[in-house]
Formats: sequence, structure tokens, C-alpha cells
Amino acid sequence: MVKQMKRIAIGIIVCLATLQVHAMEWTSNLDITALFQKHSVNGTFVVYDVTAGKLTGHNERRAAQRFIPASTFKIPNTLIGLTVGSVNSVDEVLPYGGKPQPYKTWEKDMSLRDAIVISNVPVYQELARRTGLERMQQNVIKLGYGNQDIGAAVETFWLKGPLKISAIEQVQFLAALAKNQLPVAAEFQQATSEILLIEQDDHHKLYGKTGWQNAPNEGVGWWVGWVQKDDRHYAFALNMQMQQESDAPIRIEIGKAALKALGIL
Repeated sequence: MVKQMKRIAIGIIVCLATLQVHAMEWTSNLDITALFQKHSVNGTFVVYDVTAGKLTGHNERRAAQRFIPASTFKIPNTLIGLTVGSVNSVDEVLPYGGKPQPYKTWEKDMSLRDAIVISNVPVYQELARRTGLERMQQNVIKLGYGNQDIGAAVETFWLKGPLKISAIEQVQFLAALAKNQLPVAAEFQQATSEILLIEQDDHHKLYGKTGWQNAPNEGVGWWVGWVQKDDRHYAFALNMQMQQESDAPIRIEIGKAALKALGIL
């Protein structure tokens, strides 16, 4: 009975989120489409202008399609970990576990502040273990993140599924985070945002996180985040089909070019 009610609750939340997505106006941008064509890349890019309540981008159909979030889930993972007390702060050092890793840079105990920069998977898996499956599921539902289904493997649900999220859902989630409007304490939202800051000047701040499902093999690559420009917020999400390791920098290259084409950067 409890499981059945849980499935019904998730279904209602997903339906409401879907209605909200369809209510927003979408405008296709030919300059952004040209960027994907230039690189012969199958993907999507969407920007959510929070003030105007409008979506702009390339490939609306793919923007609404859900994919495994991969390391972009480190954003809600951080937020949830802080919320439930799995870590005291983003500067608390977590163990990586001592096992050999695909990248030597991951073979080090480190804080979330340092781990998110190099996308350290074992450190974030330790964070997820501390949170536990039940609390993780409760908070993924609370945040309305993607299909809200984390399955039974707390260490891998964002890397292998069943959790999936669309680019449009990403920008909705990120816009709420950027404005401290998620249903968790503002201090935890601010701490999570702080470690995502990539660059800034007198007029803007750029926050972002990459992801690559099935890295370094063929899979879906992500670059998501937001730009705070003066008093406006622009949440963005890019995903694309990755074929090989040399495709990795293309995510940010296309993403930044798209933001410049829109006059956001």
C-alpha cells in the first residue's frame, strides 16, 4: 500500500511538472542551431529567462526528452547531503575509499568544494551512501528532480539510471536553485551555488557543471548551470551525444557560444 501510494504521488508530481513545462513559451534560435551543425553534433541547448518566463534554444523535442543526469546530479546530491546532515559543510573532507579509480585525481580524500570541480565520483558516492536510499528518494521527490525514480542502488542511480531528467527540467530546477526558491534551507542552496561558480566579472557570474553518462565511452554529455547578469537569471542546459573523449570540450564550447549569441555572456 505504501509503495502504491508513493508511485501515485510521484505520478501526480510528474504530471504537474509536465504541465508547467508545456505552459512556457519556446523560441527556436537559428544561431544556436548553427553551432550544433558546425560541430555535427546531435544535441539540444535551452536557456530559461527567469524574469520573462521564456525558453529559447535548439531542438525543442530533445530538450523535453529525459536522459540520465550523470555528474550534473552532483548539484542536488550536494544540496541533499547538506540538508540531511550527511556532511556539515561543503568543506568537510570525505574519503574516496582507497580503491583504484579511472582518474588518478580521484584517488584522494577531498571536500565537496574540491570534488565537484574535478567531478570526483567516489567522493560523491560516499556522500550518497551517508544520505542513504530512503532519505535520498524523499528529497529527490521533494525537489521535483526529473522522473524522481532512484531505484535501489544509492551509489549508481544517477550514473546508470533509473533517474532521468530533461534539459527543460534541468533549467527549471537550476533557476529555482539560483534564486534560493527550492524547498530546503536557503543557506544550503547558497552553499551549493557557491561551489558551482566558474567565472565572474563586474556584470555577470557564470555557474556550471558538466556530466557524461558512460564516460569516456559513447553516451550523453551535459553542461548545465546559470548566468546571473545584474539582477536577472538565465538558467541553461545542454546535452549532446558523445562519441569519444575528444568530444568533452565541445559541450562548454557550444554552450558558451550559445550564451554569447543570446547576449547573455
